[in-house]
Amino acid sequence: MQRILTKFTPSEESQAQQNYIYNGYICNTLMSGSWADRSPLHEAAFHGRLLSLKTLIAQGFNVNIVTIDRVSPLHEACLGGHVACAKVLLENGANVNSVTIDGVTPLYNACCSGSAACVNVLLEYKAKPQLECQLPSPIHEAAKRGHRECMEILLAHGVNIDQETSQLGTPLYVACSFQRPDCVKKLLELGANVERGRLQDTPLHAAARKSSVKVVDLLIDYGADVKWRNTEGKRPIDLAAPNSSVEKALLLREGPAALTQLCRLCIRKCLGRLRLHKVTSLELPERLKEFLLYRVC
Repeated sequence: MQRILTKFTPSEESQAQQNYIYNGYICNTLMSGSWADRSPLHEAAFHGRLLSLKTLIAQGFNVNIVTIDRVSPLHEACLGGHVACAKVLLENGANVNSVTIDGVTPLYNACCSGSAACVNVLLEYKAKPQLECQLPSPIHEAAKRGHRECMEILLAHGVNIDQETSQLGTPLYVACSFQRPDCVKKLLELGANVERGRLQDTPLHAAARKSSVKVVDLLIDYGADVKWRNTEGKRPIDLAAPNSSVEKALLLREGPAALTQLCRLCIRKCLGRLRLHKVTSLELPERLKEFLLYRVC
């Protein structure tokens, strides 16, 4: 279950019962009826009320109680980024891989909230970092929202950096679509395939539709093909807004790359993604190692 956060004003307090006030915002559920059967445990977890949560558990409340939409208290704690509450629930037997009717897991919610602490504690309790392709993907959600630390933690736990879903594409494609330059940079540094996006649409196609020149330049620096055509036969420049800064950036990069750039890409390709971290241990001048890692131009 996901929520849409809308700024709260006093006049809105009488809205429909499915609306719930949280830290000055109205949280509207995307599925009606999911608030009617919320337990006190859900409420305590949602608000991060640790003492209340412990008291309720001591009184015998089932930590795995779910709503009609199969939302658990652990889902709520992670969506709010309340790591202490999440840990108490897990210590008392909460199902770390519980799934709502929409396929959402606590780990997905933790990535939604951007809580690296929650992500870490869930993985410590054996949360599955990568789920079946039909379920909402935690790493895609982290990339979408620009939560780089959550994304890095998942990658460190073996999530496929180029995991592609039919609706979203790869994490890199998602980060480009939502203009998250920090996530784009980190994914590229870690060896994400710069040409793999969604079907024949590359990350550069996704970036060209937006307004971030920084994302476009990052992709080209890491070897993105400015002339790649998607299923509609369009190059990235064909998708850029006319006379925009993105179109100008693409025009400037249409020519052949510098020899130094081609050498860097060739060496990185020969090393392969899984060995990029060994660049620092190579017997090379420090400046050359920095160059291969894109730390200097």
